[in-house]
Amino acid sequence: MITGLTRLYAIIGDPVAHVRTPMVFNEFFEAHGIDAVCVAIHIGKDELATGWAGLKAIRNLDGFIVTAPYKAECAALCDRLVDDGAHTQVVNTVRREANGSFTGTLLDGRGFVAGLKTGGHEVAGRSVYLAGAGGAGTALAYALAGSGVARLTIHNRTRSKAENLVAGVTRAFPDCRVTLGTRDASGHDYAVNATSLGLKEDDPHSFDLDSVDKAAIVAEVVMKPQMTPLLAAAKQRGHVIHFGTHMLDGQRDMMMDFFGLLAKDA
Repeated sequence: MITGLTRLYAIIGDPVAHVRTPMVFNEFFEAHGIDAVCVAIHIGKDELATGWAGLKAIRNLDGFIVTAPYKAECAALCDRLVDDGAHTQVVNTVRREANGSFTGTLLDGRGFVAGLKTGGHEVAGRSVYLAGAGGAGTALAYALAGSGVARLTIHNRTRSKAENLVAGVTRAFPDCRVTLGTRDASGHDYAVNATSLGLKEDDPHSFDLDSVDKAAIVAEVVMKPQMTPLLAAAKQRGHVIHFGTHMLDGQRDMMMDFFGLLAKDA
């Protein structure tokens, strides 16, 4: 039961109707006897600064998850960045410290890799085609390179963003061959959509699915719908597919640990 003592958590974005975080968090809270609740907060375009001030003012809000399109903007608003957040200047998880300040980090990429491994899909030594150089794409690029991927090809609709990401990942992980790509995803073990395309039924694919090698695994970051147009088409072509929901499942405990909730459960 929610009372005046219940601690608050949230996920912010635009839109938020598709998010699974509240269900995942609230199931965890109930299962572990934690007096907390997670809700989705829709902050509209051009309203992030106002929304951020509101989040700061809610004293019983202990933290929140950030989804598209605010991951880079929220990094700039945080009082401090740690771990992958500092490395990439992108955040998806923000906690309130005892002094009221906000600390942000990035867990999307680590969660994606953890989800692949849980599904029996190893990434070390493999080649990955990645579509998207925004918040999710940045997270996945650094995490994949840091997990031992031999070759990473990055494509983005805005070429300059892909170029910057290629340069950044190359500097951080010189042993990984990182190159700029096109919509042609051939010659890779994995083809990954790390864009928001797929939220709508009529969304186009972020890369040329027909170019993907038949033995390649096709993976998503979009969580709802679970069976995106890309995954449905890939399954029809005979590909092994990997749902976007695994990315959140893979990082759930990482998020809880960042919020200090695993220690409370122990």
